[in-house]
Amino acid sequence: MSSTDLTWFKSSYSGGSGDDCIEVATCPDTVHVRDSKDKKGPQLAFSPDEWATFVTYARQL
Repeated sequence: MSSTDLTWFKSSYSGGSGDDCIEVATCPDTVHVRDSKDKKGPQLAFSPDEWATFVTYARQL
């Protein structure tokens, strides 16, 4: 799947400039993550379980 086929979104907690965050696109088997400032740059891909583990950890910080 091409990154242009994905629907990307930012957190509602993003700052007013909107450029200092990550964007996430979800698919049934993969969660894609990219830097909002570099939309054509590298992306990370995680399984839904890996992403859930990260989000759970991040909420504790």
